[in-house]
Amino acid sequence: MGLPRRYPYQALVETAYAEPALRRLYPFTSHWALRFSTTTRPRLSVVGPVLATHDVDRYSLAATMASEDVAQFATAAEAVAAAVRQLPSSLAAVGLGR
Repeated sequence: MGLPRRYPYQALVETAYAEPALRRLYPFTSHWALRFSTTTRPRLSVVGPVLATHDVDRYSLAATMASEDVAQFATAAEAVAAAVRQLPSSLAAVGLGR
């Protein structure tokens, strides 16, 4: 049966937090997906791709929640590295989402 879904998801969140480029952003989650914003709630300014888990050994990267997966990876580290490569080069500090 494999590990419960929360374990790969936890690995994804922890791996993303360990990445300085992503740690500077405001993280938020929904439907087993991890997203990032340059502003806090309530008005998020989403930046970068969607990271998600689908199984114990499958992580994905997509442009938006509604789009098809751009790529799939065997590890959280590979998925996070791909997400960082897709971030804009100049990101401002997180601001209030008023």
